Amino acid sequence: MEVDGKRLSLGSSNIVLRGCELKNTNCVVGVAVYCGRETKAMLNNSGAPSKRSRLETQMNSEIIMLSFFLVALCMVTSVCAAVWLNQNKNDLNLLPYYRKLDVSKGKEESYQYYGWGIEMLFTFLMSVIVYQVMIPISLYISMELVRVGQAYFMIKDSRLYDEATNSRFQCRALNINEDLGQIKYVFSDKTGTLTENKMEFQCASIWGVDYSSAKTSLENEQVEYSLQVEGKVLKPKMKVKVNQELLRLTKSGFANKDGKRIYDFFLALAACNTIVPLVIDTSDPTVKLIDYQGESPDEQALTYAAAAYGFMLIERTSGHIVIDIHGERQRFNVLGLHEFDSDRKRMSVILGYSDNSFKLFVKGADTSMFSVINKSLNTDIIQATETHIQSYSSVGLRTLVIGMRDLNASEFDQWHFAFEAASTSMIGRAALLRKVATNVENNVCILGATAIEDKLQQGVPESIESLRKAGIKVWVLTGDKQETAISIGYSSRLLTSGMTQFRIKSNNRESCRRRLQDALLMSRKNMAAPEVGNYFEGSSDSVVSTPMALIIDGTSLVYILDNELEEELFELARRCSVVLCCRVAPLQKAGIVSLVKKRTADMTLAIGDGANDVSMIQMADVGVGISGQEGRQAVMASDFAMGQFRFLVPLLFIHGHWNYQRLGYMVLYNFYRNAVFVLILFWYVLFTAFTLTTAINEWSSMLYSIIYTAVPTIVVGILDKDLSKRTLLDNPQLYGAGQRQEAYNKKLFWLTMADTLWQSIVVFFVPLFAYWGSTVDIASIGDLWTLSVVILVNLHLAMDVIRWTWITHASIWGSVIATFICVTIIDVIPSLRGYWAIFDAAGTALFWLCLLGILIAALLPRFVVKFVYQYYFPDDIQISREVEKKARNLRVNGDTHIEMLHISNPQR
Repeated sequence: MEVDGKRLSLGSSNIVLRGCELKNTNCVVGVAVYCGRETKAMLNNSGAPSKRSRLETQMNSEIIMLSFFLVALCMVTSVCAAVWLNQNKNDLNLLPYYRKLDVSKGKEESYQYYGWGIEMLFTFLMSVIVYQVMIPISLYISMELVRVGQAYFMIKDSRLYDEATNSRFQCRALNINEDLGQIKYVFSDKTGTLTENKMEFQCASIWGVDYSSAKTSLENEQVEYSLQVEGKVLKPKMKVKVNQELLRLTKSGFANKDGKRIYDFFLALAACNTIVPLVIDTSDPTVKLIDYQGESPDEQALTYAAAAYGFMLIERTSGHIVIDIHGERQRFNVLGLHEFDSDRKRMSVILGYSDNSFKLFVKGADTSMFSVINKSLNTDIIQATETHIQSYSSVGLRTLVIGMRDLNASEFDQWHFAFEAASTSMIGRAALLRKVATNVENNVCILGATAIEDKLQQGVPESIESLRKAGIKVWVLTGDKQETAISIGYSSRLLTSGMTQFRIKSNNRESCRRRLQDALLMSRKNMAAPEVGNYFEGSSDSVVSTPMALIIDGTSLVYILDNELEEELFELARRCSVVLCCRVAPLQKAGIVSLVKKRTADMTLAIGDGANDVSMIQMADVGVGISGQEGRQAVMASDFAMGQFRFLVPLLFIHGHWNYQRLGYMVLYNFYRNAVFVLILFWYVLFTAFTLTTAINEWSSMLYSIIYTAVPTIVVGILDKDLSKRTLLDNPQLYGAGQRQEAYNKKLFWLTMADTLWQSIVVFFVPLFAYWGSTVDIASIGDLWTLSVVILVNLHLAMDVIRWTWITHASIWGSVIATFICVTIIDVIPSLRGYWAIFDAAGTALFWLCLLGILIAALLPRFVVKFVYQYYFPDDIQISREVEKKARNLRVNGDTHIEMLHISNPQR
C-alpha cells in the first residue's frame, strides 16, 4: 500500500479483528480486507472433528444386535404363520382372520387371503410394526435430555467456578459427557495450564555475572521506578523484585565497560519487543501508571523488569520508541523488527541512534541463540552464561538469551534494501522476511540471559497426585527446555525422587534409535510379571517394581514419529507412569495423542489454554480448554472449558463418574424395558395362530414409551448418585470403575437380556394359566398384562435407585398412577376395543393376586442375585456406599469422626 509516496507492507499484524480497539493514534489509514471462506485461515481450517462417546458407540452395536433379534422374531412369526396356514388351509373359511369366502351379499367372493406365500410376507411386515418397540428409538431422545440435565449441574457446580476470572464451567459438547468417567490418559500443556502464565522476572546473567535472587534473597525486594513528567509522577503498573547489587550498578552510571554492557542488556529488554505502553489514571490525579500491553506475558515481564532497573519504555510508534533511562529521555528509531516465529525461535530489532550508528538486539531461546552467537569471542562468558541458564532451568525458571550486534553503514544498507524488498513482496513474503532475519542475525555478541518464573496454579500438585491415584496417566507436552520441564515436574508431583528416569535427547536419527532401544531394554528389566486383567487389548498395565518416567525432547520426536520407531516409543511410554515431552511443536502434540489413540482403546483427554494446543485438543477423545491469558482459541476448539487445571479433578471424579454410571445403567434399563414388552407380545402371538393380534390396547402400546415409563428413566439418569462428592474425591481409586467399564459392558447386556426373558415369561404365563378355561375376555387380560409390565419395570428401576428425592418418588410412583388413569380412560371410551374391561377384571380378587404374584416371581431372581452379589462379592463402590451409611449413622448418633477405608484399585 502506498501512502504519501511510501510503500508500506500489510501483513497479519495489521489486521484489526472484530472487537479490537485502536489506541494511541490520531488518525488511521485503512483498507477493507476480505476475510471470508476463501482466506488461507479458513481453507486450512478443517473444523472440529465429530466426536461420539464410547458408550454410545457400544450401545449402537447392541442396538444392531437387537435389530437382528427383531428380524429373527419377525422371521419366526412369519414362518410359523405360513406353516400354520398350510396345515389349516381347509378350515380357513370358518376362521375370522383368514376367511376366504364372503357370502354376506348372497354370492361367494374371495377376500382377506392371498395364499400362504403372500400372507407370510404380510405377516413379516406386520411383525416389524408390532415388535418395533424392541429398537429403543426413544432412548436417543432420552439420552439427549439426560445429557442436558447433566450439563446444567456441571455448569452450576461451584467447585468448577473460577473467581479470579469470573468464569463458569462451559459444556460445549453435549454428546460425550459420559466419556469424562472413563479417561485413562491426560495430555496437558504446561504454560498457562499447569502454571498461571503470569510471568515474574526473577534474575539475570549479564556478561557472565549471575545476578540471582538466590544469592541476595534477603536484600531483594519489590521496588518501583518512578519519574517526574510535567509535574506528575509516572510509574509502572507492576512492581518487580530486583537485585540490589544490580540496581546499584545501573544507578552508578554507564561510563565504564561493565556499565556499558548493563546498559545494552536492559536497553535490549526495553526495546526488543512489541509492547505498547498505555498511560492510565489513578485515584491520585498527580500519579499516572504505565500499563504495558503486549502479545506475550514474557515480554511484559521483561519490560516491567527493565523499568524497575530504570529503563522505562514510555512511548512506541511505528517508527521510534522513547525510553526514560534514569531520568534522561532518549529516542531511538526503530528501523526494523523481525517478529518471533516458531522456526527461528527468536526475535530482533534494529535501532538507530542519534549519532547515526545502528545496533541489532536479539533475544530468543537458548537452542536458537547459541547457534548465531559468535563463539570465537568471549568464550568464558558464553560458558558461564550456559551454566547460569542450566541452573535457572533446574529450578523451573523460563530462560531467554539476549544478544547484540553493531551494524556498520554498508551492512545496514544491505539489510535495509533486502528488508524493504521482502516486506513489500507480493509472493512468499514470510519466507523472504525469514531469510532476511536469518542473514542479519549472525555473529551476535552475547549480553546475558534472563530468568522468569511462571508459578504453578493453585492445587496443581494435589490434582496430579489424585489423577495418578485414580490410575490416570498424565503426559505433559511443553515447549520449554528439558530442565525447566523437569523442575516443574518435581514441583507438581508429576516426578518423584524414587522414579527411574529415561531421558531421550539426541540430534540425529541413529543416536535417537540407540537411546530409545536402551531405555526400552532397561524398562523391560524393571518390569515384574504382568497380571491378567480385563482391560482392553493393548491397555493392560503391568506391575512395576519401580515407577518409571520418560523425558523426551521435540528433536528426538521428529525422528521417532517419522519412521518405524513409533511402536517402540509407545511400548516404552505405556510402561512409564509419567511422560514429559519438551520443546514440542503444536503438530507434534497432536501426533503424540494420535500415537496413543491408534494403539490402545483407552480414553484420552487433552487440556490446554493456547492456540498451540488446538490440534491436540481436537485429536483427543475429550478436549478441555482453559480460559487463560492466551486468548480463547483453545476454548473455542474444546468440548469443555474451565478456568483452572485443578477443576479437572472434580470434573472427572464427580461428574464424570456420575455421568458414566447413570447413562450406562440408563441404556441397559431401556433395553430391558422395551424388550420385556415386545416378548410379551411375542408370547401372545404364539397362542393366536400367529395373526399378530394384540391383547394390549394399541393406545397403551403407544403410551408405553411416552408416559408409562419414560419420565422415571430421565429423572434417574439426571439425579441419581451412587456415591457422594466427598467420597469420590477422597478415594480417587473409585474412578477405576469407569476405566474398567463396570457400568456397561457385554456381560451386563446379556445378563439383562436373560433377566428380561424370565420376567416376560412370568408376566405372560401367570395370567394365562390363572385364567385358563375361564370366560374372561382378551381385553381384560390385556389390561392385566399392561399394568403388570408397567409396575414391574418401575419397581425394577426403584430397586436400583440409590439416592431418593421427592422428584424420583414423584416420577416413579406418578408413572404407575398415570398408567392406571390412562388404562381406565381408554376403557371407558365406547368406540375403543375393550370397553369397560378394566372394571370387569379389577373387580375380582384373582386379578390382584395375579398382579402381586407376577411382581414377586419376576423380581425375586433379580433380588436374590443382587443380594448375593452385594453381600458376598461387593465391589469398591458398594463398600464405599456402606461406609457412607455408617458415617451417616454415626453423625446421627452424635459422633462426627469416621476414618474412610482405603479403597483398593485391583488390576482387573
